[in-house]
Amino acid sequence: MTRILADLPDEDIKWLDAQAAEQGKSRAAVLREAVAAYRSEAPKDWLDIGFGAWARHGIAADPHEYERHRRAEWTRPWDDDYEEVRAESPECFDDYDDKERAHYLALTRKAEAERDKGGT
Repeated sequence: MTRILADLPDEDIKWLDAQAAEQGKSRAAVLREAVAAYRSEAPKDWLDIGFGAWARHGIAADPHEYERHRRAEWTRPWDDDYEEVRAESPECFDDYDDKERAHYLALTRKAEAERDKGGT
């Protein structure tokens, strides 16, 4: 058996001492049991455990539909693909988004006009 030195916060030491006293064991014994319990509960392959978790819990999602919604969720009125995404997912946009898009386009046209006027 290997001996280790570990730094723990005072609150954890108090809790550990209370557990040891309650169980009639030493700190070391409680720590050994805690590590053994943690090891047995720790997943062996987290990727295999996580893969398909939604389906196992009854959450059915079409991956294409999910991606479409995420794309629409992150599309902003100033994005170049706003119209394309809005056409694909009209239910994800509202009048406020369209007003923001119109405002953005008006500002863009104004800036271009000022740039063109100043450049000639």
